[in-house]
Amino acid sequence: MAILPIRIIPDPVLREKAKPVAVVDERIRQLAKDMLATMYDAPGIGLAAPQVGVSERVVVCDVATGEDEEPAPMVLINPVVVEASQEWGVYEEGCLSIPEVTYDVERPAKVRVEYLDEEGALQTVDADGLLATCIQHEIDHLDGVLFIDHLSRLKRDRVWKRFVKQAKQGA
Repeated sequence: MAILPIRIIPDPVLREKAKPVAVVDERIRQLAKDMLATMYDAPGIGLAAPQVGVSERVVVCDVATGEDEEPAPMVLINPVVVEASQEWGVYEEGCLSIPEVTYDVERPAKVRVEYLDEEGALQTVDADGLLATCIQHEIDHLDGVLFIDHLSRLKRDRVWKRFVKQAKQGA
């Protein structure tokens, strides 16, 4: 498994709508393994393929973050939210592509998501709490949406401008 470089805003791949995975093959399975290794190394609880420069609809996550919890990695290929609760929840979100920035974000508290697993079989997960938030955050990435897009325009613009400035200084 390789640790992949994580793209940071304003990298344009983070604003692209990712393409559906046509065939779940060894290349996709290897991508998922590398993404999990990258996510754990960062460390983070979720990662979408565009964050490592691959514009395909692949997400990995693991919200088992406690020391006494067994890792519970998930690989979701072509995930789609098919049902969302009317009830909302708020979590403090951060993003590996927007380092050292966190804000409270409001999202549906529960979601039902359909996806393909690593064998290409259709699966469904009913998620709530942190898992629901994480999956929605990562699916947003597949649509070119960042968690800061859920903030006020003032907060979003402040974060964006800071990273644009950093990118120009690093270039």
